[in-house]
Amino acid sequence: MASYETLESGKVRVYLYVQGRRKTATFPNKKKAQSWAREKEAELSKLDEKYRSNVTMAELFTRYAEEVSPKKKGAQWEKVRLNMLLRFEDLSLTKLCDVKREDIEDWIHLREKEVKASTINRELNLISHCLTQARRWRLMEHNPFKDLERPKNPPPRDRRVLPEEEQELCLALGYREGLTPKSKSQFVAVAFLFALETAMRAGEICQLCEALIDVKSAVAHLPNTKNGLPRQVLLSNRAMALLKLLPKRQGEYEPVFQLEAQLLSTLFRKYCQMTTIKDLTFHDSRHEAITRLAEKIEVLDLARMVGHRDIRQLMTYYNKSAADIAKQLG
Repeated sequence: MASYETLESGKVRVYLYVQGRRKTATFPNKKKAQSWAREKEAELSKLDEKYRSNVTMAELFTRYAEEVSPKKKGAQWEKVRLNMLLRFEDLSLTKLCDVKREDIEDWIHLREKEVKASTINRELNLISHCLTQARRWRLMEHNPFKDLERPKNPPPRDRRVLPEEEQELCLALGYREGLTPKSKSQFVAVAFLFALETAMRAGEICQLCEALIDVKSAVAHLPNTKNGLPRQVLLSNRAMALLKLLPKRQGEYEPVFQLEAQLLSTLFRKYCQMTTIKDLTFHDSRHEAITRLAEKIEVLDLARMVGHRDIRQLMTYYNKSAADIAKQLG
């Protein structure tokens, strides 16, 4: 699209914008400016069409990682997933203008040999977002995800944390109750115990600092959560006691647990492997905490505390056994 400006000298300056490309030039009169604009517009349109017809899925994944992923909280892991997708050449080397639903289905069949359906669906969400962005960038017009049948997710994970597992893990991490943590492994132990009290995620715990803790009200303020909304977390007496054990930080905005989320998860997995505990992740502490808190807090208050806008989401984490419910019935 061209626009024109008449300068004080009487000459005409033309501004041309075609598919993200800009050109400008000055001419003695508007007629010559219009002629130049038509020629350049046709030229740029042909270049753009040639560019669009040759863009591959791999180039889309790379551009998405550079321009879109950095704006997200999970940028690091998203870039890892996008880089992983590049190794599937049958998909990544396909041109956007040629990619079909069948190409996505072939990729699904390959991934089913390596990972669970839940992982595949998360990766499909990412591929779908990339293709949506490609349409916004006018790199393609069709939607290969139309009529795509996704793998069926397995039932929600319902792993509970047993008291004996809690003790065994703390022993492996070199921590005992009431000890001020000094090593990274001991900080992991306190973070895990704290998570069992608060249902906070690993990333939320690692970002916690003194400025966000209201000691008088026993409340932790979380301004940056997974769903993008701030929330307040009630701190039990034990949670407050665990916080008091942590070494005092020089600045009120320095993380009190002195760990990054990735290191926390890595060390947790490492030390779990040194025990007899099977199939336990740090995130299982959230499931366990919500189940415990459900015995003390009304469901609406619980949803607000753990950051669920829809109370049906609690069903993913909260599951009392039939024996537990029977005890309540009397």
